[in-house]
Amino acid sequence: MNAPRMNSVGGAPVFGWDVGGAHVKVSMSDASGVVLEVAQWACPLWQGLEHLERTIDLVFERWPVAKTYAARHAVTMTGEMVDLFEDRAQGVRAIAAALAQRLGPRVAFYAGETGWLTAQTCAAGWRSVASANWLATARWIATRVANALLIDIGSTTTDIIPLANGRVVARASTDAGRLATGELVYQGVVRTPLCGIAQRIDFGGAAVNVMNEWFATTADVYRLTGELAPQYDLYPSADNGPKNELASRRRLARMIGRDAHEASPAEWRAFAQRWRELQLREIGANLTRVTAAHPELATAPLVGAGCGRFLVAALAREEARGYMDFGTLAGGAADLSDWAATCAPSVAVGLLAATRYAQAGDSVPSVDAATRAA
Repeated sequence: MNAPRMNSVGGAPVFGWDVGGAHVKVSMSDASGVVLEVAQWACPLWQGLEHLERTIDLVFERWPVAKTYAARHAVTMTGEMVDLFEDRAQGVRAIAAALAQRLGPRVAFYAGETGWLTAQTCAAGWRSVASANWLATARWIATRVANALLIDIGSTTTDIIPLANGRVVARASTDAGRLATGELVYQGVVRTPLCGIAQRIDFGGAAVNVMNEWFATTADVYRLTGELAPQYDLYPSADNGPKNELASRRRLARMIGRDAHEASPAEWRAFAQRWRELQLREIGANLTRVTAAHPELATAPLVGAGCGRFLVAALAREEARGYMDFGTLAGGAADLSDWAATCAPSVAVGLLAATRYAQAGDSVPSVDAATRAA
């Protein structure tokens, strides 16, 4: 979590919330849509709604204005997928109710084409609210870039979203559909178990089988490559051990039935690079699949978001495409760009809401008021 910015806020602030199953990301923008602060917290929602309650307390502690009547809140979510809930409908209802109770009446839930919903209308409109955070990000980017491919690589998942002629042209809208089209890849740079990336890998000049055990995660890989910043490495390691290079080497070694002392640190770093190559290849294969459905985007630039966007930049180099960082597009203070890109859906939903609040004369946007998404 980044350090709080001690700036005064002009006008009523807008808070953008992205409530995931593992993290809660929140942005604060001013009334004119300028991003002022962004932060994220680990929130293991699958363990109980009390974790969301504690995170809300932390948000209020950081930004006391967030619990005042003046504050306005815009919410998107993916947390309804966690196995705490019987199904996604129950998840949307429970998350919406918990947030509405704590945030008050000036909260709106992003529902894509449906518009903005209240906590009450989320019950009937849950399908439009469920896992729509990628759409909020893509919709906002489409107001800045006409043709591009958004790739948001987070701790757990990767979104690959095509934008053409200023419109989001994704072929699917649900997680199930997006998994089929390649627009959703269930791999990230922190929490993904390595046995979910490959079944065989080269080590010591030979291809070897990988153990189907949760011995190591992608965080171990990117600690060794030096690409995972500590502030985004919020979850315990697979063995609850230290999150340093030595412990990461030990965990990687277990994946192929070895101990860390059997090879040098340089060899384990090279092994980590092989895992990186395999993950990059999988994401690249899905990028090819998405692009094949949109030939007009064959040379379009990539927009990188998420804490794993260093892989997006690598893909852009490999494919000789242009690269744009979400943080640069979002504007605001230069030192906020990294956090803005890492927490892109929270920033995007906040900025979309700020625009709608302005158009609605500062009233809470809702489907009942015929306020529609941008």
